[in-house]
Amino acid sequence: MANAGTLLRDVFGFDAFRSGQEEIVNAVVEGQNTLAIMPTGGGKSLCFQLPALVREGVTVVISPLIALMRDQVRGLTEAGVAAGALTSGNTEEETNAVWQALEDRSLKLLYMAPERLSAGGTLNMLRRIGVGLIAVDEAHCVSQWGHDFRPDYLRIGELRQSLNVPLAAFTATADEETRDEIVEKLFGGVNPSTFLRGFDRPNIHLAFAAKDSPRRQILDFAAARKGQSGIVYCGTRNKTETLAKALSEAGHLACHYHGGMDPEERRVIEGRFKQEDGLIVVATIAFGMGVDKPDIRWVAHADLPKSIEAYYQEIGRAGRDGGPAETLTLFGADDIRFRRTQIDEGLAPPERRMADHARLNALLGLAEALKCRRENLLGYFGESDVTCGHCDLCDTPPDVFDGTTAVRKALSAILRTGEYFGSGHLIDILRGTETEKVLARGHQELPTFGVGKEYDKRQWQAVFRQMMGHDLVRPDRERYGALRMTEAARPILRDEAKIELRRDSIARVASTRPAAKAMVRDEDAPLLSALKAKRRALAEAARVPPYIIFNDRTLIEIAETRPTNLDQFAQINGVGAKKLERYGDAFLEVIAGEAEHLHPSRRKLASTGDGAVYDMLLEVQADLCRGINGADKPMSCSAALLAKVARQKPTDEVGMTRILGDKKNERFGRAFLDVLAKA
Repeated sequence: MANAGTLLRDVFGFDAFRSGQEEIVNAVVEGQNTLAIMPTGGGKSLCFQLPALVREGVTVVISPLIALMRDQVRGLTEAGVAAGALTSGNTEEETNAVWQALEDRSLKLLYMAPERLSAGGTLNMLRRIGVGLIAVDEAHCVSQWGHDFRPDYLRIGELRQSLNVPLAAFTATADEETRDEIVEKLFGGVNPSTFLRGFDRPNIHLAFAAKDSPRRQILDFAAARKGQSGIVYCGTRNKTETLAKALSEAGHLACHYHGGMDPEERRVIEGRFKQEDGLIVVATIAFGMGVDKPDIRWVAHADLPKSIEAYYQEIGRAGRDGGPAETLTLFGADDIRFRRTQIDEGLAPPERRMADHARLNALLGLAEALKCRRENLLGYFGESDVTCGHCDLCDTPPDVFDGTTAVRKALSAILRTGEYFGSGHLIDILRGTETEKVLARGHQELPTFGVGKEYDKRQWQAVFRQMMGHDLVRPDRERYGALRMTEAARPILRDEAKIELRRDSIARVASTRPAAKAMVRDEDAPLLSALKAKRRALAEAARVPPYIIFNDRTLIEIAETRPTNLDQFAQINGVGAKKLERYGDAFLEVIAGEAEHLHPSRRKLASTGDGAVYDMLLEVQADLCRGINGADKPMSCSAALLAKVARQKPTDEVGMTRILGDKKNERFGRAFLDVLAKA
């Protein structure tokens, strides 16, 4: 068996291992099941490529992107290593060469996408070629609710068991929850040898800025780095095109990239980015994973990323060569609302949505940090021994002030309203604004009403945003975004602790132009998102456009009025009898968590407005079931009969007898007529 140190020098040309590599290589060589979390640019690939040369048999490498596989195969081939890939991007000659090498037993590394594992015959082929090791690159893709989930990664655990060979999994992005999921899905819950080699990328400068003319901010950032290769991430496809055009007009070599482009166009952009110096790619998150370009000098986010893991992975594409690299992330209230909506309208179960909100909160905490960003970022991944001096807050400490009084006022408003409202309504209370909603709930009588007039609405929004960043309050999904106080806030509320806020963040928003009017108030926005998600699911099932179910105006009214039963739901504009019958329960479940179960005869009355009359008749009937004295033989009317009374509303005993018959009229007739008269 060849010596790993000798192969490191002779094949890969390195005199020594990088920090942390040697232990991992030795574990993989020895056949231990291995999980290694290493920072981007830390040399993950070598940790399975080198053992593949030392060990007997073929090492199968599961990798998520064709471009990444082709780059690694090309690099290994150049180094004289027998490596190949079976991908849909192969030419016929390339595929034939791989099969021939497998037949000759000369191939050492075989790359394939996880989707190939579902193809018929793949398992038999792998058994036949003598696999000695499975290596999984980007192992976080196995996390079902992660930011890069690939369903076919779930097959890898079965493959490991079927081939009965060791497995080595590698990733640069995995918090504790994701690591647990990797162990469960890939290693069957049995802990592998785990190496956590740190997440720090000390060569990358970290910076955030609140949005203030974001296009100008990106253009200024790029202008200061003209001629350097960079990536600008945007939240929408349209924005990638408009911003790329603006950069080009400003004299930069720039192009756009997103998932809606033709595959060949995307391949051309990927090729240009690898080969050309100074090219800027303005892209959605569809670009970057597997781009093995070492000299990307900067990464900017024109919009807030979806989570702290996504942020870490995306900035990690800069400075892979170890040279200096810079980042800038812009954020604003609209970004936060957009990311919250994405989570709430997603198809993940409630516990996963809560976890996604927590990840977004962690990113907001990083954005609103008062001290070292690197300390904040690495603390999220469990690292406490951090040295920085290389972020915007270390360069220029922020202007802060004692925000304890403002935060206590906000927390008091949250508690006095039962933790049942979002920031919009709370700000109206704090500023003493007598809105219809405030007056309807009597909140103008609260002690906190009007105590916060020192700040305008947008300044209070900045205070609440910073409170979320400090994890003093969290949106409650069960109450559709209503703010709940965390344990960390209680000492502040009791005046046992102080809190500092950023003055620049609050001062800046006071001078910026007002945001466009939202469709609904802040506290109703999460419910509207959930209603839209339900509408989309129903529309997809029925294969109709969403507006066929209910239009936006109807959903807005539902979100604002929050009907709790079918009778109230029937009063919403756009809800007819058929739609009430077909969709009422589904949307009430979204609002209340569980729809009220009604007899079909009662349900039909909801659309006519006679449901309340039916309920009163039912209550009277229950009282008279055994007669006035409670000693008679039990008697009752069917639901259909009660519905008929509620619908026809007879005005005298003759009409009532015609519906009920003599015996039932004798027991219930007079009481029913009294109900109808009152109704």
